[in-house]
Amino acid sequence: MNIRLAEEKDIDQLIRMRWDFTIEHDESKGKESYSDFEKECQQFLEEALASDQWFVWIAEENGRIASHIYIELIQKVPRPGRITHPFAYMTNVYTVPEYRKTGIGSNVLSSINKWVKENNFEFVIVWPSDESINYYKKNGYVHCTEPMEYFPS
Repeated sequence: MNIRLAEEKDIDQLIRMRWDFTIEHDESKGKESYSDFEKECQQFLEEALASDQWFVWIAEENGRIASHIYIELIQKVPRPGRITHPFAYMTNVYTVPEYRKTGIGSNVLSSINKWVKENNFEFVIVWPSDESINYYKKNGYVHCTEPMEYFPS
């Protein structure tokens, strides 16, 4: 299993995986147009992979992506008296069903944790589903209180 950052050649698989991930959790979304979604996701991924803001980590075996984790770097406002480092927002954590419970997801997360330390990012934030809390805990993450949200009406 090769763990690496995604490249443009991975976009088609990443689009399909995002679709499958969404449908797995909400089958009603499968009635939407794949073609429309594909165009939007293609544009997002092309821009994200070319940026210094998004990092898509993948586990690949024989050219097939088995797992991925998306990281967006969030820049912080500088503060006097300390060097300001960005923090990482983790999202779209997904492993293809047949690869689950094999340690692949934990291996990808471990690579990200190492990368976070090496780059002095301040922290990583992730909103886990109820089912994934133990996955994060066993990989060094701690449960914190929920942030506040505002939804404009």
